[in-house]
Amino acid sequence: MAASWGRWARLLRWRRGAAQAVTAGTLMGAGDVIAQQLVEQRGLHGHQGHRTLKMMAIGFCFVLWQGPVVGGWYRVLDRLVPGNTKVVAVKKMMLDQDYVDALLTNYCIWPPVQIANFYFVPLQHRLAVVQCVAIIWNCYLSWKANRM
Repeated sequence: MAASWGRWARLLRWRRGAAQAVTAGTLMGAGDVIAQQLVEQRGLHGHQGHRTLKMMAIGFCFVLWQGPVVGGWYRVLDRLVPGNTKVVAVKKMMLDQDYVDALLTNYCIWPPVQIANFYFVPLQHRLAVVQCVAIIWNCYLSWKANRM
């Protein structure tokens, strides 16, 4: 596990966009597999591989656009609200949330995640944390989008 983390950290340093895109695609695919196997209980024979590949492609392509934008946003937040105290983490979370949509759809997940992210996680790893939590969100989105 440590060796894998080290390889990912090196890839992140040298090919940040590629590392983020591969990570997001993998996590979107994992979310779909979880949705199909645990939520929908399709089993291996009922698994829709094309659906998983589609979710992976969405994650990969979305990060090619979103990765630099979100990474840049985190750097802007660090300049606007420097530090990593609890109060600073709450301020960053408040600036990060779009309450019109987020309050209605994902308020229970993202504010606590972002508070912990801004308080405990170094800047270079924040996007990875968000992508890991997004597995749960992606599982929900995949299930919701593919309900019968």
